[in-house]
Amino acid sequence: MHTSQYPPQTLRCLQGRARQAILIGVLVSALALLAACASNEEPFDAVQDLQDAYEKATTSIYNGNYRRGIEILEAIQARYPFSDVARQIQLDLMYAYYKSGSTELAIEAADTFMRENPIHPRVDYALYIKALSYFRDEPGMFERWFRKDTNKRPPKDVEQSYQSLRRLVERYPASEYAPDAEQRMVYLKNRLAAYENFVADYYLRRGAYVAALNRAKNALEAYNGADSNDESLRILITAYENLGMDDLAADAQRVLDLNFPDS
Repeated sequence: MHTSQYPPQTLRCLQGRARQAILIGVLVSALALLAACASNEEPFDAVQDLQDAYEKATTSIYNGNYRRGIEILEAIQARYPFSDVARQIQLDLMYAYYKSGSTELAIEAADTFMRENPIHPRVDYALYIKALSYFRDEPGMFERWFRKDTNKRPPKDVEQSYQSLRRLVERYPASEYAPDAEQRMVYLKNRLAAYENFVADYYLRRGAYVAALNRAKNALEAYNGADSNDESLRILITAYENLGMDDLAADAQRVLDLNFPDS
């Protein structure tokens, strides 16, 4: 008759651990099965046919599945960095990053493309995607809830977007993206000028007249043609008067009367 080599207490402990291991194994298998059922997507194999993989990526992006498209494009990029479609993959990736909300990655991808391909015919597109990634045309959630004036919020990325759009329009006036860029520039110019006036008025009300002058002048010079240029001139007039510079105040008044007779 066979006898166990372990004492009864040890044997019971080992049996308990064995049952525990079986339960853990069943649980892990169940979780893996649930995960597999939750996703119908097969893991991407970078060794598969390049053209087939690229088509799957672009189809995913077209259908709005940006995460899947990015996953495949990044895998292709890592596997075939010098392929014929390498530059196109960079362009597709920056678009997918932008559409998925990964704006920092979109900006980085655009900058990388322009740095590596300075004379490429799609540089205008890279500039456009970079500008859109910085661009914010709607107030954020808290601004909508509390009716906060976005002109009183530091522009942060607005200037970056404006400069990218300006570079696009000036360097590539015939670009298909230039008309939209010009429209966005008008909006951003008004935002930036209004913020400069907000800061200038803040200085004005606190008696910092030189600082107020500098911000109002910047609004006029950097964002000439903005809707709030008349406000910039009024700030100039008030600041000059308080500094005792009556001749300059009179000059600014004449400019205001000439350009904004109904102001």
